[in-house]
Amino acid sequence: MDTTTHTTLYAERRARLAAQLGPGGIAVVPTAPEHLRNRDTGYLYRFDSYFYYLTGFTEPNAWLIVTAEGTSTLFCQPKDQEREIWDGYRLGPEAAPDVLGVSEAFSVQDLGEKLPKLLENRATVWYPFATHSGLEAQVDGWLRKVRARVRYGALCPDTQRDLCSLLDEMRLVKDAHEIATMRRAGAISARAHIRAMQRSAAMLRAGQDVREHHLDAELLHEFRQHGSQYPAYGSIVAAGANACVLHYSAGSAPVRDGELVLIDAGCELDGYASDITRTFPANGTFTGPQRTLYDLVLASQDAAVAATKAGARFIDPHEATVAVLAQGLLDVGLLDSNKVGNAQDVIASRAYFPFYMHRTGHWLGLDVHDCGSYVEPSELGTVSERKDPLSGETIKDRPSRVLRPGMVLTIEPGLYVRPGEGVPEAFWNIGIRIEDDAVVTEQGCELMSRGVPVRADEIEALMRG
Repeated sequence: MDTTTHTTLYAERRARLAAQLGPGGIAVVPTAPEHLRNRDTGYLYRFDSYFYYLTGFTEPNAWLIVTAEGTSTLFCQPKDQEREIWDGYRLGPEAAPDVLGVSEAFSVQDLGEKLPKLLENRATVWYPFATHSGLEAQVDGWLRKVRARVRYGALCPDTQRDLCSLLDEMRLVKDAHEIATMRRAGAISARAHIRAMQRSAAMLRAGQDVREHHLDAELLHEFRQHGSQYPAYGSIVAAGANACVLHYSAGSAPVRDGELVLIDAGCELDGYASDITRTFPANGTFTGPQRTLYDLVLASQDAAVAATKAGARFIDPHEATVAVLAQGLLDVGLLDSNKVGNAQDVIASRAYFPFYMHRTGHWLGLDVHDCGSYVEPSELGTVSERKDPLSGETIKDRPSRVLRPGMVLTIEPGLYVRPGEGVPEAFWNIGIRIEDDAVVTEQGCELMSRGVPVRADEIEALMRG
């Protein structure tokens, strides 16, 4: 994307936001703070997603102010030759209007002086609630300075509103630029999964000691090799029984011949996350019980994919998954129909929960668990109550979100079988999850992560190579 197109993209987003702020509205958006890792060494910096969505600006210590009239003011780090020698180039406030398309820019050192003046005579101040520690206190401090000037005729905003409510809705439907970036991220991550699969089989064939961290290294290499800035989240590389731990981190556990490996990993590219899970035989060949459960999870994903389309509800893919898994758990003997009844009974009682305890997907975008309500906004007032059959608590249900073209979500069913009474031993310690990234279209959905095979036969063929 050239600089002009880049500037226009973010300017259009700011204009859309400005149009929603209401008469006299003003929005205050900080980027993320820097954090020390230990002593004087910082964690690798990552900008705030809301701030980046409106600016495309990746430097720390910056603020964006947007007014209902459409003006935008950036506060950023000033040019400083000595600090730039140590920390790298700074754009600086002088260059920011031309480069970023904002109306004006100032040094962040002037924030405390200028913010109260910008808030003066405004009706409503918008900022993201509960996202930045201490932000509410900062806003209060600026408003106190405005209130101190009321004797001179200044008006102080009398309303504070959550900016997330506007930005979440904007970010939920991706534009063409965002989808193109996410396709590229998905392609990079798919290549990384392929690399890890092939490396596992090759090392075992060569008689080498294979550890989870070996496969993690293959993922990281491929991410960076193709321009990804970071992993989108801490990669899960789980061998054998470790795959039954949902948020397991890649460690030094051995990857053994005859066991499955579950890898849940995705890169972040230009701010946007990918999120792929594949489960594969460490040596490249599924055993009979592994293949039985794998094909069941894949069938449940196929059902979820078919249910993902414009006009459907967000909950529909999950319900399609559970319907397939409920019947499948009975068919393979993980659930006993004499104890739990038929598939409908399994769903009603949530008897599947010991083997499948998470939802089938989440929003995906600038954050791997992206923002956006899972409830349909036009139906917030429609509430029903039900008693959870497992916990006994009363749950209030509201209508699930209606899917629209451009929404991006993951589709990630799984099965996790731990040893237990009545659990067939052939399935013990098998953990399987299959996850792809789907963008909703008018016709259905596009899976942006299928550059890595998903069918068992295709995985085996890939790993023989």
